[in-house]
Parts: sequence; structure tokens; C-alpha cells
Amino acid sequence: MACCCATVQSGDIGVIERFGEFTRIAPPGLNCICWPIDSVAGTISTRVQQLEVVTLTKTKDNVGVHVKVAVQYLANADQVYDAYYKLTNVPTQINSYVDDVVRATLPTLELDHAFESKDTVADEVKARLQDAMNTYGWSIVKALVTDLQPAPQVMAAMNEINTARRMREAMTEKAEAEKILKVKKAEADAEAAYLAGTGLARQRKALIDGMREGVEAFQKEIKGVTSADVMNMILVTQYIDMLKELGSNPNSKTVFVPHSPGNLNDIQSQIAQGVMQGSQVPQQMQMQMQAPVQR
Repeated sequence: MACCCATVQSGDIGVIERFGEFTRIAPPGLNCICWPIDSVAGTISTRVQQLEVVTLTKTKDNVGVHVKVAVQYLANADQVYDAYYKLTNVPTQINSYVDDVVRATLPTLELDHAFESKDTVADEVKARLQDAMNTYGWSIVKALVTDLQPAPQVMAAMNEINTARRMREAMTEKAEAEKILKVKKAEADAEAAYLAGTGLARQRKALIDGMREGVEAFQKEIKGVTSADVMNMILVTQYIDMLKELGSNPNSKTVFVPHSPGNLNDIQSQIAQGVMQGSQVPQQMQMQMQAPVQR
């Protein structure tokens, strides 16, 4: 029997056997053993390891999906014996537990809910694995659902549904915008028409007030003159001024107007009728503005 040296790499723990029976563990570094009765049977890594498991299952609405779960695990330093001797193939054991948990959880969820519940599935996988693997000297650091992939036909259908929904929302927003523009334009047109009618009515009222003041002033200066005489005189004056303006403007076109003094009564009647119609414009516009509100 001779004393021999054995080295164990950092991040590993060696397992020492004597005649095939476990005797002790060997920490990283240089270790002395009695060879040939003692030997380093193997090592256990204390590093965090990762295993990716792909499971085929279906959801509650009968959609087949491939679920990829990444499991991060490591050996417990105080349970090296269990970690080395109790399990023959650790990845295979973890794979079986992951398949069992995923196939028990996903069938209770519909496809849309499954995408939202990936964290729930990962937590369930970790909890089940931790309870099972801790007995064998292994700890589960993290379990992550890294991918959930339905069949290509299902993904295409989901994309079409999503596209149609977004197009419908866009068309609704566009229709609402066009509706607002039309309503605002109608309100602006109605307001403009109302203001135009009000301005015209005020203009005609000012004209009537001016004529009335002129008639009253003329009657004070010349006794015995009636209002009709004064109005006829004013109309004749305006008529002559209009003809003068047309004649002096080089850009004016040929206009046929009554030129006989006998037609002054007709001109007076037309002006009076126009003034009466103008006085009714504000009331009509006010009724039009209030009509949509009453409906």
C-alpha cells in the first residue's frame, strides 16, 4: 500500500471509495489517498447546470403546443452521497418530472391564457421538481418557460384574427374622426349663415334708421311735405347717384335699369319688401340653430 495524491478541480467534489465502498468526499485541490485500496470513484459538479426540456401537449381548447422549459439545478454540497449514488441519470429524471407537470397544467388553460400564465407554469414546475429532487441531493435554482409554440396553422389564424381586430379598430377611429369633422363643419356653416343674416339685417335696419332720421329732419325744415314725398326724393337722388357711378366707372358692364321717374314707386316697393324680409332673417337663423338641439 502506498500513499498517492489525487487532485479535484475547482467547482467539483470528489467521491472516495475503498474497495468499492464510499468512505469520504474529496474537496477541490490536492488530496492524499491510500492507493490501491482507495480510489476517486468520480466527481460531482457544484456549478449551476441547465437542462432544456421540450414537451408536446395540448391546451384546454385542444390546440397542440410545444413547450420549452429551461431548468437550472445544482448538487447540494452537504448531500454529495445522495447526489452521486441515488440517481443514475439526473437529466432524464428532471425531464420526466417536467413532462408530467407541463402535461398536467397546460390542459387546464386555453391558448390565450397559456401565454399569459407562463410564469405560473414555471413556478409549478420548480415547486414539483424541488420537492422531488431535494431527496436525491439536488436543488432547483430556477425553472423558466422559454417558449410556447402552437402549430403553424394556429399561429397564422391567430395573426389573422389580431390583424382583423386592429383594422376594425382603425376603421372605427377613422369614422369617428370623419363624423366629428362633418359635425363641426355643419356647425360652422350654420353659425356663418346666422352671422351673415344678422349682419345683413343690422345693415338694413341702419339704413331704415338713417332714412327715418332724414325724413324727420326734412319735414321739420319744409312744412306740409309727407313721408312718401321725402322717400321718393331720396330714391330719385340715390337712383341718379347710381347712374352716375356706373357711367364714371370704366370697368362697369352694361346694366338695364328702370330710368323713368314713373317707375320710382316700383323701386320703393321693392326696397320696402327687401327690408321686411331682412328683418325676419335673424329669427329664421335662430330657429335653424336651435333645431338640432331640440331633436
